[in-house]
Amino acid sequence: MTRPNDLNPWDSPRAFYGAELRGKRKAAGFSQDELGALVFCSGAYIGQMENATRRPPMDMAKLLDAVLHTDGILTRMCEAMEQASQHAEYFRLAAELEALASSICEYAPMIVPGLLQTPGYTRAYTRAARPMAVEEDIDKNVITRQERARLLDDPATPELWFILHEIVLRNPVGGNLVMHEQLAHIAGLIERHRVMVQVVPLANGAHPLMNGMFAIMSFDDAPPAVYTENAHSGQLLDTPTLVARYAKTYDLGRAVALSPDASLAMIRAAMEDFAA
Repeated sequence: MTRPNDLNPWDSPRAFYGAELRGKRKAAGFSQDELGALVFCSGAYIGQMENATRRPPMDMAKLLDAVLHTDGILTRMCEAMEQASQHAEYFRLAAELEALASSICEYAPMIVPGLLQTPGYTRAYTRAARPMAVEEDIDKNVITRQERARLLDDPATPELWFILHEIVLRNPVGGNLVMHEQLAHIAGLIERHRVMVQVVPLANGAHPLMNGMFAIMSFDDAPPAVYTENAHSGQLLDTPTLVARYAKTYDLGRAVALSPDASLAMIRAAMEDFAA
């Protein structure tokens, strides 16, 4: 069972939520494990919400309100937190989990993964996807993505493994200067041993990862989850059999991709092509 930290409930909306949940759970006479059993999760998961290290999804908040007879207050607080998030609605929970993960394994078929993007790359990609957006909205997207990348400041956690299709390296998003800077950033992260990157060469043709982007997130005290995304929506998956299938697919992708050393050489070659 996870013991709640002595958090100040006024530190953040999530801390306030955690304090409210803890108080209402205790008032109802439940331990974390007992409450978890009633809402189909572990006591550790309840503890993470009370510790403000994990924000509950909306369906969990509704279950908690029903079990604790709290007249919808936890659901309304969850709605308020979601509305305050800078991320797209479909990515909010995935962003929460990303910050808690002990390891992340991601496949990118077309676009540099968000955690690896430079501001210039994010700006160019966002402008292409939203040509009519005002500059302020583009700026917000750049800032939000750079805030996500702060987890790279930790020298070891989470462990990050990326498989990129060669198209990611060759598509001149933002032009030559932006791409040169972007590829140099990825190469630098690899050389500092902060990320592991493999490239699937275009010459490989068909390969196990062709169905699109996905990221497998693993945790020290919770089951793994998979996030998948397309142009305007995303989905978080945690069914064990489905997560296992994605993990096997990722392993097959590792097998057909270039070695890390050969991948770094390809990244540097593409970088030099954009410098020409």
